[in-house]
Amino acid sequence: QVQLVESGGGLVQAGGSLRLSCAASGSIISANNMGWYRQAPGKRRELVAWVTSGGSTIYADSVKGRFTISRDNAKNTVWLQMNNLKPEDTAVYYCNSAPVTYFNWGQGTQVTVSS
Repeated sequence: QVQLVESGGGLVQAGGSLRLSCAASGSIISANNMGWYRQAPGKRRELVAWVTSGGSTIYADSVKGRFTISRDNAKNTVWLQMNNLKPEDTAVYYCNSAPVTYFNWGQGTQVTVSS
């Protein structure tokens, strides 16, 4: 069974940075477009960034210019570099295939941005 494990979240002040990591079992990352999603309290989960198997990247308008998604197929890892964080970025962040999710969700990693 495919397992996705997110890490790297934490508490940061507005304007700060975090780097999230997503490790996957097997070779699913190299075989799929992969994305980062987030879910804030009381809101639906949303896709904020994804990277195609060919390396093209797509971002939600809310994070464009601040977040960078990258992947290393050999390491079965996807990262999300988040800069200039804002309080509205506070959420639990998850990775999965994108834009269609094929795999069970991991536990996510909490990102909290204080003002």
